[in-house]
Amino acid sequence: MSINTRAIIVVLLLISFLILTVMGLSYFLVSITGIPARLNIPPGFRLMGLFVLAMGFFLLFWVFKYRPFSDILVSTYVSINAAISKQDQTAQGQRIEPLIITGPHKFIRHPIYTAVVVILAGWWLLMDYTFLLFFAGFMTLWFNLVVAPFEERELRNIFGDQYDTYARTTPRFIPSILKRQSGKPE
Repeated sequence: MSINTRAIIVVLLLISFLILTVMGLSYFLVSITGIPARLNIPPGFRLMGLFVLAMGFFLLFWVFKYRPFSDILVSTYVSINAAISKQDQTAQGQRIEPLIITGPHKFIRHPIYTAVVVILAGWWLLMDYTFLLFFAGFMTLWFNLVVAPFEERELRNIFGDQYDTYARTTPRFIPSILKRQSGKPE
């Protein structure tokens, strides 16, 4: 089995496990805390969920225009292997793709994570299931506290000053027109 095939299978299984675990935890917390399963969001407001979903999927597919899904999975696999084997906590020398700073990456450093949270928020608005709101919140914390810091450390080790310059001028998750124009560090 080639590394690409193995990478795709392993990463998809890990992502599926993460999704099921966090979704189960979200559902469990809603159940034990007595928070209503539905918040009775008005229908007009719930329809906004379609717009939010569309924005999330647009962002996700915009990412795939600049970076193929399979490349993302292989890169993730290499990073996970480096983290597990504690190879200087990075995949330096193993990741060969260039630093992508075009498309959605021109506006935010982590458009996939933003897209996932936006999609989850859209599903929550549309379906009005409280556990989906918890799920979006947990994923926001996971991306912000665990995944993004690891990935940014890795990218700094791989790309050095090029990544530092990019990180100083590009917000992490939420685009900021003011920041892009001023170029001030985050």
